[in-house]
Amino acid sequence: MLAGAAPAANKGDVDRGRAKAESERCIECHGADGKGNGLDGKFARLAGQYPAYLVKQLDDFRSGARRHDLMGIMARSLDAPDLADIAAYYAAQQRMHGADGAAPDAARRLYVEGDAARGIASCAGCHGAQGEGAGAAGFPVIGGQEVKYLQNQLRAWRSGERTNSAGGVMNAVAKGLTDAEIEALSHYVLQM
Repeated sequence: MLAGAAPAANKGDVDRGRAKAESERCIECHGADGKGNGLDGKFARLAGQYPAYLVKQLDDFRSGARRHDLMGIMARSLDAPDLADIAAYYAAQQRMHGADGAAPDAARRLYVEGDAARGIASCAGCHGAQGEGAGAAGFPVIGGQEVKYLQNQLRAWRSGERTNSAGGVMNAVAKGLTDAEIEALSHYVLQM
């Protein structure tokens, strides 16, 4: 496992996870199907996400390694079995997928190849050709993620507001991206 990669999560229970997602109010923001509530990028789509990645993010919210006032409060109200169950529930949902559409060739090229001259690694190298991620290495599913949410996260990594990726890789990648590239990549990823 890579340094800083998501630890293996305890195997959670999907049925208990659904009940906990309802009672802990996860569904209000992330949706019963994990595809979000349509509030213009305020909340991540979680459908089909790797359980270990979800648990890591919740642990990071709990510890303050990832900052978000509401998620910090919500995550601190959960214990380890709760986290595992809720993660198992969202992981069991049909993986998020975006809408078909034409993507700018520059966005596809940047996603697939990166830009070595500017020190930008390819997105596909960690997140897969179709945004399927690599759960064992701690790289999340991003294909089909909501555009504004992804743009907000890329900007947070670029500015250093968010710093919880393995080895700071997302900060290094995002640092070289322009606003136009962040927008184009986000639309490309949505279509996966």
